[in-house]
Amino acid sequence: MTEQEALDWLDARGDVPRETLASLHSLREFVATENENQNLVARSTLDQFFARHIVDSVQLLDHVNMPSNWIDLGSGAGFPGLVIAAMRPEMPVVLVESRRKRVDFLIGVASRLNLANVRVVGSRLETVPSEPFAAISARAFAPLDRLLPIAHRFSKPETIWVLPKGRGAAKELEAVKTSWQGDFRVVPSVTDPEAAIIVADHVQPKGRR
Repeated sequence: MTEQEALDWLDARGDVPRETLASLHSLREFVATENENQNLVARSTLDQFFARHIVDSVQLLDHVNMPSNWIDLGSGAGFPGLVIAAMRPEMPVVLVESRRKRVDFLIGVASRLNLANVRVVGSRLETVPSEPFAAISARAFAPLDRLLPIAHRFSKPETIWVLPKGRGAAKELEAVKTSWQGDFRVVPSVTDPEAAIIVADHVQPKGRR
């Protein structure tokens, strides 16, 4: 997907008002500027920012039906968490990030973009108090066999997990099939036909009723 194709894709959705698109462009500028101070994203992706980071994040909304709240694990530079928050300003979004400089960046950007629905939790996930969420995302945070045990306490049966996994989705699912159960689907990414997203619900350890 080229940058123009990414912008056309966003325009065709019909749910990206002018103000939101302006916020997404501002996010690109904030990331590019801060990238000089800390390695938020690969420098090579800045020229394909909307394809590699914005559309890659927005597409997750198509797999979650109007969630009441959302938690993004290992938010890093804000993908997908800040993008989801900008797209759904009426929905509370919690960003969990343990690295102090990135926490400061996320707090600053949320303030500059007037994202009052964002709460940034600057802690390791293991120390974050349990709370159920309607949607859970994690992009490049941890392999599925590590993610599910530490993140499951933030879910309920109907929680939708949306996990961008690149080209290793099938392999990660294979690694958990003996210990976890649920409705797991592998769906292709719109930005890269060889990349995939794991979408799941009713996720629980095997043997639990």
